[in-house]
Amino acid sequence: MRNIRKSSTLESKFPLLAVEQGCIISKDGDITVAYEVTLPEIFTVTSQEYESVHAVWCKAIKVLPDYSIVHKQDWFVKENYAPDLQNSDMSFLSRSYERHFNERPYLHHQCYLFLTKTSKERMAHQSNFSTLCRGHIIPKGIKDKETVARFLDAVEQFARIINDSGYISLRRLTDDEITGTERTTGLVGKYLSLSTENVQCLEDMELSASGMRIGNKHLCLHTLSQTEDLPTEVSTDNRFERLSTDRSDCRLSFAAPVGLLLSCNHIYNQYVFIDNSDETLQKFEKTARNMHSLSRYSRQNAINKEWIDEYLNEAHSQGLQSVRAHFNVLAWGEDMEELKHLRNDVGSQLASMECVPRHNTVDCPTLFWAAIPGNEGDFPSEESFHTFIEQSVCLFTEETNYMDSPSPFGIKMADRISGKPLHIDISDLPMRKGVTTNRNKFVLGPSGSGKSFFMNHLVRQYYEQGTHVMPYIEDY
Repeated sequence: MRNIRKSSTLESKFPLLAVEQGCIISKDGDITVAYEVTLPEIFTVTSQEYESVHAVWCKAIKVLPDYSIVHKQDWFVKENYAPDLQNSDMSFLSRSYERHFNERPYLHHQCYLFLTKTSKERMAHQSNFSTLCRGHIIPKGIKDKETVARFLDAVEQFARIINDSGYISLRRLTDDEITGTERTTGLVGKYLSLSTENVQCLEDMELSASGMRIGNKHLCLHTLSQTEDLPTEVSTDNRFERLSTDRSDCRLSFAAPVGLLLSCNHIYNQYVFIDNSDETLQKFEKTARNMHSLSRYSRQNAINKEWIDEYLNEAHSQGLQSVRAHFNVLAWGEDMEELKHLRNDVGSQLASMECVPRHNTVDCPTLFWAAIPGNEGDFPSEESFHTFIEQSVCLFTEETNYMDSPSPFGIKMADRISGKPLHIDISDLPMRKGVTTNRNKFVLGPSGSGKSFFMNHLVRQYYEQGTHVMPYIEDY
């Protein structure tokens, strides 16, 4: 039987041309610089520090030239804890501890940042001009040297502002980390296969109006692409009620519900498109005049004029820069039954942010293709909404998993969310960082809170690491 299904090779549609000197060059002449981002650990940031991180992002984005794209991509992939049981020096209790947590599931978080310089024409393209819709891609010439030099200078200034903040650190990715080597898979290959492991070969992709599939992974996409889908107010952080009390607050970023709190395989894409702000405001001025002239025919035109006037007044009175933004959550599961549960989980997390969960099936292939590292210029403009930098950055995720201490000396604790074991140094590392000037410990808590259990846990592990222990007990 003749196959009448439309198919194409990945090579004919692949939008990237080359990776040179740490820059990704697309076939349309866009230049992208990729970074690995290290965020603060979860539950360690106060409300004032979240505001400081927010201000740093805003300050850094403002140094980028017009027609640039900021794409922050957060990976949350399920993994199982693998204990080190080969160590012959482990005691019976330590070995039992590791076996207890064997294959404990948790979310592994990786964050990447892509800064792209594109053109005015590319920023206005819609989804019907995506490279997925073209039969052939003709490589275009790279921008002139002066434009490229100015963009790279702005990128270096962007990274310097972020790294100097002390909260977030950026590390520029090398060519091999982007494209991969003979033994390791690069970032582009991992994204096309939706896997953080080394992939030997890419899998088939099925694009249809009902959804998208990569190998045996069925994709589920929720988008925030319209102002009607957004909450009435946004903030830098929110109170996490589960771990907060009447006298203490536990703070998380505003977008944390679609970050570490969403316990499934997913990618959270955050876009900020920097157009020419003056031209954008002039277009709004013209639109407001048209709405005013048509207000006699429809009350809706008068209401729209009031909204546009409020936006313009905010921009001119406070000197805000008008940008476009887009956010989406790309989750995947092994079968359609799991996909149904994923759709409900992602929708409920978005609803907890007071957003309207919009499940997008038609534009899923286009948005997936535009999120390829280095292909940000292929993003369809109709999927974005106008806002200001300060409001768009509030929807960035600003925390990552707890991390093991680099010091070899420490004790085993557990992650608050997943229960994954962690190696924590509460003696030497705080002194080296200047957090404290002594190693004294003071355990305080009401009856039955676990003081004795914790001290037994601490003393046993310290003793096994060669520490001199002198017990002293005094009853009152």
